[in-house]
Amino acid sequence: MDPAPKLTLNNGVLMDQAGYGTYKVPAQDAAPLVNAALSLGYRHIDTAALYGNEEGVGQAVRNFTEAGHVVREDLFVTSKVWNTDHGYDAALRAFETSMQKLGFDYLDLYLIHWPCPDRGLFVETYKALEKLYSEGRIRAIGVSNFNREHLEELLDAASVVPAVNQVELHPWLPQRDLRSFHEANGIRTVAWSPLGRGALLEDPVVREIAGSVGRSPAQVLLRWHVQAGHTVIPKASSEERMAENLDIFSFVLEPAHVAALDGMDSGRRTGSNPSEVN
Repeated sequence: MDPAPKLTLNNGVLMDQAGYGTYKVPAQDAAPLVNAALSLGYRHIDTAALYGNEEGVGQAVRNFTEAGHVVREDLFVTSKVWNTDHGYDAALRAFETSMQKLGFDYLDLYLIHWPCPDRGLFVETYKALEKLYSEGRIRAIGVSNFNREHLEELLDAASVVPAVNQVELHPWLPQRDLRSFHEANGIRTVAWSPLGRGALLEDPVVREIAGSVGRSPAQVLLRWHVQAGHTVIPKASSEERMAENLDIFSFVLEPAHVAALDGMDSGRRTGSNPSEVN
């Protein structure tokens, strides 16, 4: 299996293009599942305060490094500050709580989970992340679920351009305008729900392409993402599916396949619109 390539963030930090997502991974399952992912070759793990599994993620990472399989610097771990912890002081406290749960000396990437625009605190929250970044406690900072208008407001006030915006993205919701804005401003696009929460696996266009290239529907979708330059963080609950989701760098989709997937744009979301989450 080819390893995931590393993409360079706007501050020079390297991030693996394929990671293991832990959304809805129960706390008691996090350590064994993350250990399995690391053993299969994943080096990028995504968690969040909301997920309630930071302890298990941290335990797996620490055990894996202490066993001598890799050094901590070889791994890339993301967490996120939750909506109830917006505000400068609250965000700083939330970070300390996450670090205690993870058991880390530093975090690779810390994101604002949602902008909560009606509350008007995301700029203040980001200032807290900038402070932690300046102190060397986080290697990179960014945001999640920010629409273009939220990013524009943030960039007007920020001194550090977000390294990442993690958003819902898949062929039904390709987010072309947002991705163009990211590219123009040096922000990496990370796709959550890269498989449309599994619904896209049954789509006839996806299944036809999968049959023609001899790959699974999930691999076709994930390959579409990485060929477009996105980072993907799919969740999986079995080692077989984890391995399948990582084995996407040994084949290439033809231009006709990419065009067919590009043509599926319907604006359909599987999650919430960021402008409506407060």
